[in-house]
Amino acid sequence: MSGPGDVLELIRQGRASTRGQVLEVTGLSRMTVAQRIDALLTAGLVVEGPAAASTGGRRPRRLRFNVGHALVLAATVDTTHTQVALTDLAGRTVAEHHLDVAVADGPSSTLDAIGACARRLVEQGDLGDRSLCGIGISVPGPVDPGTGRPSQPPIMPGWDGYPVRDAVSRDLGCPVVLDNDVNVLAVGEQHAGVARNARDFLYVKIGTGIGCGIVVGGRVYRGVAGTAGDIGHIKLDDYGPACACGEVGCLEAYFGGAALARDALTLARSGRSNMLAATLEERGRLTASDVGGAAAAGDFAAANLVREGGRRLGHVIASLVSFLNPGMVVIGGGVSRLGHPLLAEVRSSVYRRSLPLATGNLPIVLSELGDLAGVTGAAWSATDHTFN
Repeated sequence: MSGPGDVLELIRQGRASTRGQVLEVTGLSRMTVAQRIDALLTAGLVVEGPAAASTGGRRPRRLRFNVGHALVLAATVDTTHTQVALTDLAGRTVAEHHLDVAVADGPSSTLDAIGACARRLVEQGDLGDRSLCGIGISVPGPVDPGTGRPSQPPIMPGWDGYPVRDAVSRDLGCPVVLDNDVNVLAVGEQHAGVARNARDFLYVKIGTGIGCGIVVGGRVYRGVAGTAGDIGHIKLDDYGPACACGEVGCLEAYFGGAALARDALTLARSGRSNMLAATLEERGRLTASDVGGAAAAGDFAAANLVREGGRRLGHVIASLVSFLNPGMVVIGGGVSRLGHPLLAEVRSSVYRRSLPLATGNLPIVLSELGDLAGVTGAAWSATDHTFN
């Protein structure tokens, strides 16, 4: 332990909630602990709550991280839109807005829109004396852990090597952390979702693309180049459909959101799905959610798309389960709204293909947070970055 910041981290993580516990964990002298906690109380970063149960002598006062001390900005950039939110230091949303900008608009336009939106939210919000202390941004592509810049993202034209952190920090005057979207989703689920009690788990996002956030020992594993968990580009077939990455037969090319919309269009035009054909005639386009709606209504061809996609996804997850032996698998992203028919197929494939020792107590569940996971995770990442 070297300073008040280390004591703050213990309190923020819930590892110590009284002065006595800080003494026990740190091994520091009573006077040093008193000085550091007094400094945190004076700064407003820590507050004292009700007295804890006595273990002999005077009842100790509980210490807790003051999540209302400041605000962070969370921005999730996606393939179709961008979500911007102001949150407290626990990732709870104070104000938010959805922008009609996406990665295809390029980094300059997208980041300018995020900056302008952030300033509007700050100006319009009833924020009191709270200031912006950090910014978390997620993007749908690899981020180099060393440079903190997007690294050869297949669906982000113009973003490769772009200094996102520097540009946003200059604009808004706060430290910035940038990460891959699925890592951020995993962080959100870890702190506020169904994986709150899990130290080792997988978060599988099924959206336009497919990715996997890997949490080991409570920390996200990113790999040397930031590409860990890029399961959407695991090749299933040398002669399969073309993928956005330039290869063929990738998992994403079979079961990403764009792939489901493509296959739904084929079913509608070929006459194999009357429901999808009717939707296409009415709206002029089809989406993955249309497949889910048709499948839920009993359309055999649409239900078969869900089953086949879940089976392929389950094959890949089964390999990950055998390799990593996680304590939980969480399924999220837009396509996860296909719901329990998809989940049942994934579970069946994983339990059938992995060893019983690895799957005997393995929950495979849908995300609890849904669309909130990204903002929550980006906010937590920003808070970690700022206070560490």
